[in-house]
Amino acid sequence: MGILKGIGDFLFGKDPDIFDNQGRVMHKFPEEKWKKWDDRLKANPEYDWRQHTGKETALRGKKADKQQS
Repeated sequence: MGILKGIGDFLFGKDPDIFDNQGRVMHKFPEEKWKKWDDRLKANPEYDWRQHTGKETALRGKKADKQQS
Protein backbone atom coordinates (compact mmCIF):
# COMPACT_ATOMS: atom_id res chain seq x y z
CA MET A 1 0.00 0.00 0.00
CA GLY A 2 2.96 2.32 0.59
CA ILE A 3 3.89 2.44 -3.07
CA LEU A 4 0.35 3.39 -4.12
CA LYS A 5 0.25 6.15 -1.52
CA GLY A 6 3.60 7.45 -2.77
CA ILE A 7 2.37 7.47 -6.37
CA GLY A 8 -0.88 9.16 -5.31
CA ASP A 9 1.05 11.83 -3.37
CA PHE A 10 3.27 12.41 -6.39
CA LEU A 11 0.39 12.72 -8.85
CA PHE A 12 -2.15 14.59 -6.73
CA GLY A 13 -0.06 16.20 -4.00
CA LYS A 14 0.05 15.52 -0.29
CA ASP A 15 -2.76 16.38 2.07
CA PRO A 16 -2.08 19.63 3.92
CA ASP A 17 -0.92 19.01 7.46
CA ILE A 18 -1.94 22.40 8.83
CA PHE A 19 -5.57 21.75 9.81
CA ASP A 20 -6.85 20.48 13.16
CA ASN A 21 -9.90 18.22 13.58
CA GLN A 22 -12.31 21.19 13.38
CA GLY A 23 -10.80 22.36 10.06
CA ARG A 24 -9.08 25.40 11.56
CA VAL A 25 -5.51 26.28 10.58
CA MET A 26 -3.08 25.14 13.25
CA HIS A 27 0.61 25.96 12.93
CA LYS A 28 2.82 23.38 14.57
CA PHE A 29 5.54 25.63 15.89
CA PRO A 30 7.23 25.08 19.24
CA GLU A 31 6.02 27.26 22.11
CA GLU A 32 9.40 29.02 22.23
CA LYS A 33 8.97 30.29 18.66
CA TRP A 34 5.52 31.73 19.46
CA LYS A 35 6.95 33.45 22.54
CA LYS A 36 9.80 35.05 20.54
CA TRP A 37 7.31 36.22 17.92
CA ASP A 38 5.04 37.74 20.55
CA ASP A 39 7.96 39.41 22.33
CA ARG A 40 9.15 40.92 19.06
CA LEU A 41 5.74 42.46 18.46
CA LYS A 42 5.59 43.89 21.97
CA ALA A 43 9.17 45.23 21.96
CA ASN A 44 9.09 47.05 18.63
CA PRO A 45 6.12 49.33 17.88
CA GLU A 46 7.04 49.17 14.19
CA TYR A 47 5.66 45.61 14.09
CA ASP A 48 2.37 46.52 15.81
CA TRP A 49 -0.31 46.04 13.15
CA ARG A 50 -2.84 47.95 15.25
CA GLN A 51 -0.79 51.13 14.82
CA HIS A 52 0.04 50.58 11.15
CA THR A 53 -0.25 53.68 8.98
CA GLY A 54 -2.31 51.79 6.40
CA LYS A 55 -5.11 51.50 8.93
CA GLU A 56 -4.98 55.23 9.64
CA THR A 57 -5.06 56.03 5.93
CA ALA A 58 -8.05 53.75 5.41
CA LEU A 59 -9.91 55.40 8.29
CA ARG A 60 -9.14 58.86 6.92
CA GLY A 61 -10.47 57.76 3.53
CA LYS A 62 -13.74 56.59 5.05
CA LYS A 63 -14.15 59.86 6.95
CA ALA A 64 -13.53 61.83 3.75
CA ASP A 65 -16.15 59.75 1.93
CA LYS A 66 -18.72 60.43 4.65
CA GLN A 67 -18.05 64.19 4.54
CA GLN A 68 -18.54 64.34 0.76
CA SER A 69 -21.91 62.55 0.91
